[in-house]
Amino acid sequence: MAPKAKKAKKERPKSIKQKPTVEEEPPPSMESIGHPEIFPLVLTTKTQEIFNCRPDEDVTEQEPNKLIKKEDILQDLKNRAGVSDFHPFKKLVMEYPGEEILIVYDKEFKYGQNFYLIGTEEAKENILKPPEEQIVVEEIKEIPEEVYVYKPPIPKPWVSLGSEKEIEEESFYESTSKVTYKISRERKHFGAPIHFGDYNASGVKDGYIECTSYQDKNFAIKQLEKDVAIQMIPIVEDKKTQTLWKYPKNAAIQYEPREFTEEECNAYLKSKSLKDFLNSVSLNVEMALQQNEIMNAFIDDWKALAEEETTFGDKTDSHLKEYQSFTDLHNIKDKTITCICWHPTINGLIAVSVAERLSYEERVHYAGRLLLQQSLILFWSFSDPIHPQLMLESPDDIFCFRFCPSNPNIIAGGCINGQVVLWDITSHSERIANVKGTGGTSKKATLKPIFLLEPDSTKETPFVRHCAVSSIEHGHKKIITDIHWLTDNYELNRLGHAFENRSAICCQLVTCSVDCTIYFWDIRPTRPPPVTPEKKKEEVIEVPKDVPLTFLHLDLSWKPLLKISLNKSGTTLDYCPVKVSLRDDYLHYATKDIQTLQLKAQLAGSDPYHNLEYGLSLTLRPIEDYDTKFFIGTGEGEVIYLDWKLERDHDSGRLMSQKPVFQYRIHDGSIHTVQRSPFYKDIVLTIGGWNVAIWKEGVCEGPLLLSCCNTKRYTAGHWSLTRPGVFFLGREDGYIDIWDLLEKTHEAAQSQNICITTITYIRPWQVSAKQQFIAIADHYGTLHILEIPWTLSHPSSSEVVSVNNYFEREVNHLKYVEKRREMRAKEKEEMILEAERKKAKVFQKTREQLEAELRLAYLDYLELENKTLINLGIVETEKLGSAW
Repeated sequence: MAPKAKKAKKERPKSIKQKPTVEEEPPPSMESIGHPEIFPLVLTTKTQEIFNCRPDEDVTEQEPNKLIKKEDILQDLKNRAGVSDFHPFKKLVMEYPGEEILIVYDKEFKYGQNFYLIGTEEAKENILKPPEEQIVVEEIKEIPEEVYVYKPPIPKPWVSLGSEKEIEEESFYESTSKVTYKISRERKHFGAPIHFGDYNASGVKDGYIECTSYQDKNFAIKQLEKDVAIQMIPIVEDKKTQTLWKYPKNAAIQYEPREFTEEECNAYLKSKSLKDFLNSVSLNVEMALQQNEIMNAFIDDWKALAEEETTFGDKTDSHLKEYQSFTDLHNIKDKTITCICWHPTINGLIAVSVAERLSYEERVHYAGRLLLQQSLILFWSFSDPIHPQLMLESPDDIFCFRFCPSNPNIIAGGCINGQVVLWDITSHSERIANVKGTGGTSKKATLKPIFLLEPDSTKETPFVRHCAVSSIEHGHKKIITDIHWLTDNYELNRLGHAFENRSAICCQLVTCSVDCTIYFWDIRPTRPPPVTPEKKKEEVIEVPKDVPLTFLHLDLSWKPLLKISLNKSGTTLDYCPVKVSLRDDYLHYATKDIQTLQLKAQLAGSDPYHNLEYGLSLTLRPIEDYDTKFFIGTGEGEVIYLDWKLERDHDSGRLMSQKPVFQYRIHDGSIHTVQRSPFYKDIVLTIGGWNVAIWKEGVCEGPLLLSCCNTKRYTAGHWSLTRPGVFFLGREDGYIDIWDLLEKTHEAAQSQNICITTITYIRPWQVSAKQQFIAIADHYGTLHILEIPWTLSHPSSSEVVSVNNYFEREVNHLKYVEKRREMRAKEKEEMILEAERKKAKVFQKTREQLEAELRLAYLDYLELENKTLINLGIVETEKLGSAW
């Protein structure tokens, strides 16, 4: 037995060294706030699917409780071990006395997590079966009823208090005596017969009295019922006409001119009759020519008069009318609209991007919660104002996006994290283009009144995932504030030079960000790599079925083609671009024919974006004299005119961005709109802070128009698509200002209230020649569709020329002011030089003049010396005189 005991003593310390005991930390509870039975718990998406406790599906805010069997939790701990979300509560679960454990969904994060676990059986019963409140019934004490006994009043003697005097004073007494008349007749005339006769009343004075009718205001007779007969059927008449028979006739037409001979011509020119005729009609011809120079005799005065009245004089129909509004309470709750784009080819379809209504500090604080929420672009249709037709998913909130001009099914957007996202909705194009009618057949979407629409509540809105996302390392570092597609008539290389577009489609785009950079991107592959079929089979990438393969070559590896950094000269700071406007941007805002866009999107019967490698082998042909300058609006209110071409630094030899052509700080706030006019490609509108400015490309003296500061800050704006002198401005108080340069140039022509909060985006769209809409988004996520009235959508016949003349006058005024400023500067310089010349001017004097001046100065000194000595009493006057 002794050896066994020794062996047991030796094995015990070994087991202690191999498995040291570690004290497990107790799971965190709410004991500090008085709830020791509550344990906050984080359940990931995987765990929610395993135990069927997904938020807003299995558990909701009204029914947050979920019972999970203890055996299932232990099995999950056994399968996933430390990865399981119940691992911190392993000891609690194993010691729990019951068979089911209660999990409660905490939607408002009251205890810090999305769920919390109930650790005791008593607390679970209290939550599942709350105790009923005991109703205390108070005993009603019986009150004996009292029997009322009538007591008659006792009469009392009357006591005068002075009321009889008041009655006597208020009484009426006759102050004048009545006049009495006595009328009598003789007795014989009583009862005598009376005989009536006829006589001429006009022959006797006062022979008759006329009693004319008059309206008595004391009586009014109302006509209650009246029978009136009206003939409802027109009278039929029979008429006959005789048609005249036109019998054929033979007619001759002269088609060759008859000319005089030279002899006849000379004879007629020298004849007296021709001279007399010319002398007689010369004055009338001269007057007619003068009248034609003064006015156009062939103008239609009635037509011109009607145009002027409908455009400027008629103010009855000048306000925007509410047509429809869109809002989604499920997907855009607590979100705001950041960008609006109308579909280029489908009428009544509009897309909006939404983002959280949070500041930068709030986004940092709620970063974990924001990762669980979806970032969407919603497609709204006039046929269904309740349900979105399509939803585009993105990795983060989208602040700007644009439809591709060559193919509207391709969409590019900019995220808040600096990534560029691409979508391809070709597979859903038929869904959004066709709307289900009442008869079950598919009809094309048309604009109808909202009371005639029947939304389909049974359909589910499809979600579309993005095709490609740019690289985080090589992209923007901050939020992308603006994005534009380059037109299909040119493309850029890595140095910023313009060349002919090899693909004949829009394949490049430009983005700007607040990280002080502007990037140009190309959606085509950089070089088509020759890949063998064997390598293709080996390098197969698993892509979800619902994601198109259009831009698979760009996903997470997309790099910018050209980078432009905006450096301030003389400092280490950079410009912060917010909005850009390219030379050909006005083409995107101009309305085009829908059939032309649809035919352009179907080249050779197939989508060219599925074969982007086509055309890369072609040589680039440069475009000579192509203007590569563009406008930039910064966050500090500066307007910059810059060339995107890179130039080589003479000192370092590196490629650098060029310096701005001009830079003005006009606006007193961040610029949110830099837009070219749809009618003049060199006119640019900038909106920022509390004022508005209009610029002309090539004019470096300053803006053509600069408004005064408004009382409310401007937050959005857009040119009118049909009137060259009209643009719309949105304010922070929910009002929209409408400017008409032909009516007023110093203030808005009219203002109208749209909503109660800030207007975030404005985008008009022309449906037809007679109908035009404007989409206005507010801070609360509501999209308002308003109809633009006739006066604001239909220009006059000469409005384009009139507005152009106004811009030309402003250009001449700027040049004149600049010349006067230069002239005044030169005059000031000449005056300064003249003053300095007078100060420095030294007159040359002769020797005799210098000696005379010295002699006079010496005599003055001697006189001063004598006076001083006499005043001090040192020298007497007599001695002084004898000394002299």
